Amino acid sequence: MDRLLIRGGQRLHGEVVVSGAKNAALPELCAALLTDAAVTLRNVPRLRDVATMRALLERMGVQVRTHGERGGMTLQAADPLEPVAPYELVKTMRASILVLGPLLARCGRARVSLPGGCAIGSRPVDQHLKGLQAMGADMAVEHGDIVARLPAGRTRLRGTRITTDMVTVTGTENLMMAATLAEGETVLENAAQEPEVVDLAELLIRMGARIEGHGTSRIHIQGVPALHGAEHDVVADRIEAGTFLCAVAATGGEAWLRGGRAQHLDAVIDKLTDAGVTVQAEAAGIRVRSPGAAALKAQSFRTTEYPGFPTDMQAQFMALNAVAQGPSAVTETIFENRFMHVQELVRLGAQIRIDGRTAFVEGGSRLSGATVMATDLRASASLVIAGLVAEGETVVDRIYHLDRGYDQMERKLQALGADIERMA
Repeated sequence: MDRLLIRGGQRLHGEVVVSGAKNAALPELCAALLTDAAVTLRNVPRLRDVATMRALLERMGVQVRTHGERGGMTLQAADPLEPVAPYELVKTMRASILVLGPLLARCGRARVSLPGGCAIGSRPVDQHLKGLQAMGADMAVEHGDIVARLPAGRTRLRGTRITTDMVTVTGTENLMMAATLAEGETVLENAAQEPEVVDLAELLIRMGARIEGHGTSRIHIQGVPALHGAEHDVVADRIEAGTFLCAVAATGGEAWLRGGRAQHLDAVIDKLTDAGVTVQAEAAGIRVRSPGAAALKAQSFRTTEYPGFPTDMQAQFMALNAVAQGPSAVTETIFENRFMHVQELVRLGAQIRIDGRTAFVEGGSRLSGATVMATDLRASASLVIAGLVAEGETVVDRIYHLDRGYDQMERKLQALGADIERMA
């Protein structure tokens, strides 16, 4: 099992290229199920989750070909397809639920194992099921599988108005994909507004879908009989960019994040600016300069749905708060079990106390290297940031979590001057 060895204390300087967003690439790979024509994606990140999704789609009969240096991938879901997502492929990745809507819309039936993924709390799929049921599908859970089918005599889902009980990104994406081939209009109320949802909608529009309102809380989809092939560039990963912003902020230095989109990180950049970090949005990326944690002021924040502070940046910013000056309070409102990185940060010397859904951080800690264990994807990134600041050697174990969402993170950090290496 691979580990990362980090020798802390190096300021970061240089340039990195921000990869395509995992949370955009995964639903866009699933969108290829909606047509028998070829769909070509570029800027697809090289991640464990992407490899898992590819294996799942190939298992269903999708032909997948990689090409080019820009993460090119062409998918063709020609008939016949096997609309089954088995447990052995689904268990490691919650995003596998995203095949449900496209399969039901295209094939009229689907059997998808209940998904797994990071153990960061409950992420129920009931909103997906309720929405598809409202569109006319018969839904059931049998022996750990979601079983969906159109009623006898029907060949297409039917458009309707769907209001989800909560804002759900994958729920919005699943229902939006299903609605592209439904009869009539579907209106998604309380829809997620994340840039990844917008990027998926742009791909679907290129495929011939009729979608309006993406990026707002109300999305209108007018169903069409069929979609066609398209080409699309996956949007840059705002969470990867935000992670590097926090890393440079904590260690000090200056970096150019080529391809990063500052407009997708307003809440994070506002907090970094308040802390004393200089962040400049430029046409081709983001420039960040930091005097180092000793000159920064810790910032309190509360995670909320986009455009608020993203839960996927909570752990990384907490690592920064641990070494910046002054107290801060971090409140997690999205997932009830997303403080598992705290005990590992404490092992490195951070002073953090948890009370319910709020972590109280006493900044200015002098971190020292230790062996720590990654518990989920973003927790892994927070431990890497802490290790970059800590005195001595830090070993981050179980980094397969990191590989699920970061494209060769250690190599990018090495390019910025970090003393970090992967060990078997």
